[in-house]
Amino acid sequence: MHVRKVTGGLAAVVTMSFALLGGQATAAPSDETARPVAARVLTYDASGSAEFRSAVDRGAAIWNESVDAVELRPVASGQRANIRVLADNGWPRALPGSLGNGTVYIGRQAVNQGYDTVRISSHELGHILGLPDRKPGPCSSLMSGSSAGVACTNPYPNAAERAEVEDNFARTVAGQPVPAPRAVLAGG
Repeated sequence: MHVRKVTGGLAAVVTMSFALLGGQATAAPSDETARPVAARVLTYDASGSAEFRSAVDRGAAIWNESVDAVELRPVASGQRANIRVLADNGWPRALPGSLGNGTVYIGRQAVNQGYDTVRISSHELGHILGLPDRKPGPCSSLMSGSSAGVACTNPYPNAAERAEVEDNFARTVAGQPVPAPRAVLAGG
């Protein structure tokens, strides 16, 4: 106990001496700030997304701008992607496997009804990142999907959606269980 008081007092004297002599005393970074968690890289293959390729790339870029825990990148030639993106004539939908893996369909039915292709892409990628539909919902909620109406073109996740994705991927790094994504088959 006495040794702790002496060394604590000595540390305080040294710190004050540096401040008085013009030196700068700084705190050592904590373990949390010293080791930032690297983003989990997920690749996507949009070669089957036909006329929606630019909307898919923009949807991925929006997620990259919005969250730190995960980064979506186009798959390299000859590699297997985590996420496959396909165009079809049905309604947009996502078929998630495990977190960060699955298939997204950009359905022409919703596009023909007037829904925004970038919002569709960003929304369906949100399912692959572990987010459920939140219907009905306002346009400010990306995961409100089609319930926000055709006039809604907001492709950005809101603060709660961003936080949920950050938490999902932080848990995978920490080895904690993450709820399995559910398939979203219609009206997503």
